[in-house]
Order: sequence, then C-alpha cells, then structure tokens
Amino acid sequence: MLTTENLARSFGGVFAVNDVTMSVPQGELRGIIGPNGAGKSTLFNLISGHLAPTRGRITYRDKSLAGTAPHRRARDGVAIVFQGARLFHGMTALENVMVGAHARTHHGFVAAALRLPGHRREERLIAERAREALEQVGMADFADVSAESLPLGQQRRLQVARALCGRPDLLLLDEPASGLRLGERQILADLLRQLHDKGITMLLIEHDVSMVMSLADRITVLDLGKVIAEGTPEAVSRDPRVVSAYLGQESSDAARR
Repeated sequence: MLTTENLARSFGGVFAVNDVTMSVPQGELRGIIGPNGAGKSTLFNLISGHLAPTRGRITYRDKSLAGTAPHRRARDGVAIVFQGARLFHGMTALENVMVGAHARTHHGFVAAALRLPGHRREERLIAERAREALEQVGMADFADVSAESLPLGQQRRLQVARALCGRPDLLLLDEPASGLRLGERQILADLLRQLHDKGITMLLIEHDVSMVMSLADRITVLDLGKVIAEGTPEAVSRDPRVVSAYLGQESSDAARR
C-alpha cells in the first residue's frame, strides 16, 4: 500500500526526518512512536503532501507521489486526521463531515453556483455518505448539532468521520487521543479497532504507547528522525534502543522540571 525509501526532510540544515525506509502492506495498522521531536508529524506531513521531501521517495499503490498535491492524494484515497480538533465553525457536524468527500467531487464551481441538477444529486449522495460516516463513529444522533459545541472526544471522532466520508484507502492519524480523558480514549481505541477489522490501512501516531501497543500489527519507532526499531508490539517493547530513547526523553523532561 505504502512505501518510503530513504525519505528525508531538513529544516535549516537540521533533519527532522532522516533516511526513513518502511513498507506498509494493505490492511495493516502501523503504529509510529517515538519521543518528542522524533519526526513523527513531519513524516505524516510528507506522506500527505503538506511538506515536500528534501530527498527520498514515497510510493502509494506502486505509484510515486513526487510532486502530487495534498488534494490529489486525498482524491487517490489518502486521508489525514490532524493533531488537534480542526473543525469548520458555524457548521453542523453533518456539514463538517461532508467536507471530507469534496476532494472526490466531479462537479465544479459553476455547477455549484448555478445549482445544476448534477451538482444537487452529488450533494445528496455526499450527505448520505456523511450520515453513514457519522453512524460508523457512533455519532448519528449529532448530525444537526453545531460542531464546535461538541466535547473534545466527540470532535475527534467527528474528524475521523470526515476522513471516512472521503472513502480513504489509507488513513493517517496524528495523535488522535491527545487531550482525551481515559473513557474517551477507550471509545476512540474501540473505533480504530473496528475500522481495522473492516480492512482500512492505518498509520497511527500516538504518545499513548500502551494504546498503540494494543492496536498495532507492527510498530515503527523513530528517534531524532531515524528509524531505530521496527516489528511487532512485543518485539519493539523489548528492544533496548527503544527503552533507551524513551528513558532518555523522560530524563530530559525531569531535568527541565
């Protein structure tokens, strides 16, 4: 489904991602973990097209993504749930979710402005898909509720629904559990498990390592932009390089405190 080869991105000569090579087969839930500053979010932004690599190659379904804009990648089935709740204010939950399908619409601005029949049919179809996506994340009853009035846990699930409305083949999740309470984290974990069971390929960045360990088929560990370990959750949790990277981060945090 997805491969990266010697992928790198530098900022002012400092590499946030440095020669990352990995391969994610279709249907896998791949966890991406690492201490703060490891390059996890930069890696996601490279895959989604929001950043261009300094060097290296990204291949999606055997096709190079070089020079492909984010909206083209979305149209090809790559969706991202960003860290933090990014919602469209003044819109209902349903309207927010509908936005996720517009990368794949076929009728342009003129058809929308003139409210041509083809555009109206497409909008009805998108609304139906949005309601299905809300049902998938357990929020069907909140379709007409203002999105910004929802609690954080539901806003995060709303973001997942918006991504699902675009019918993605590859779903990138950047710290979706950040800031959530324990019960909200469990609801989110159950949702991701259900999506995995349906065969959606996922890459999951998450600081809650126990959550990643419980969900992922395989885990890639980054530290200072480089891959330091990769394997099953059991193997990764025992890898001395991973233990050292996290203990070093904890020591640094303690020193700053």
